[in-house]
Amino acid sequence: MADHQEATVTLPSAPASVSTARRYVAEVLADWGLPGGTDTSETVRLIVSELATNAVQHTRGQSPTFTVDVRLDRDQHLRIGVTDSHPRFPRRLPAAVQQDNGRGMVIIRCLTAEHGGRLFCTPTSDGGKTVWISLPWTVPVSAER
Repeated sequence: MADHQEATVTLPSAPASVSTARRYVAEVLADWGLPGGTDTSETVRLIVSELATNAVQHTRGQSPTFTVDVRLDRDQHLRIGVTDSHPRFPRRLPAAVQQDNGRGMVIIRCLTAEHGGRLFCTPTSDGGKTVWISLPWTVPVSAER
């Protein structure tokens, strides 16, 4: 078995790319043994959707693309990161009851914690950032990769 597996896709910062990112991650995880339609796979799809949406909406045209990294380390930890070139890190903002947006990071943080993981951000060498989630990988390792 490989100690590390990785898949990456770079997409334009456009609303249509959110569904592409979601599909891409679902296909990668299925290839790695996590079938679609499970609680974990649907949670990951929602998290990726929120991360990609943030990369598209909150970069204000300063990031023409965003990159989705999917990593599986030692068949124990799944990490998914969304990188853009905007310098500002996400902030947790108070969301008023009547607001239709502003809850993405809260949703991501809660879903990640519910599945035993964590959310964190790292700077990139070009002044942008990557927003990561890390989750325990609970899928039995398949012989074929």
